[in-house]
Amino acid sequence: MKMEDVYSKLPILETDRLSLRKISLDDLYDMHTYCSNEEVARYCTWTKHESLEDTEEFIRLILNKYELDQYALWGIEEKETGTLIGTIDFVSWQPKQQIAEIGYAISQVYWGRGIVTEASTAVIAYGFEEMDLVRIQAKCLIENVGSARVMEKVGMSYEGLIRKGLLVKDTHRDLKMYSILREEFEQII
Repeated sequence: MKMEDVYSKLPILETDRLSLRKISLDDLYDMHTYCSNEEVARYCTWTKHESLEDTEEFIRLILNKYELDQYALWGIEEKETGTLIGTIDFVSWQPKQQIAEIGYAISQVYWGRGIVTEASTAVIAYGFEEMDLVRIQAKCLIENVGSARVMEKVGMSYEGLIRKGLLVKDTHRDLKMYSILREEFEQII
């Protein structure tokens, strides 16, 4: 699949409990609920949203990137309630190398329920099956135990520590690196 096709035709991905879909302005209040939570922002590169205007600005940035075919970001919607509870995306993608990196954020209320594992499995399957990827990787701050656990549960292997690998909120932070290869994923699905 061509890069522009992935961005312009970003499909809705369905799982048992979730619908992964594009973000819209209708998601403003749901997104603000988790983006304004200090604990959620603690593990992300962005700072917590102080106002609805911060969240609206973020959504408009996402919508603009959709329009320019530059973004493969799904909103994580809980089917039962229709509530947007997080986001998941390919934070980087190297089509010629057939490598992408997955990233996610989810409302603290949903931590520990297997939601991100379920969403990640769907996105990883899409990456291998539709984007012709051979490797999908993910990184997390070393203290983000929950995120590391998600990576392990989807079959990723720990590759090592990236010392001061990311500048986050004015501080260089150490990261854990995980990855899964297409042939490994095919064995577990």
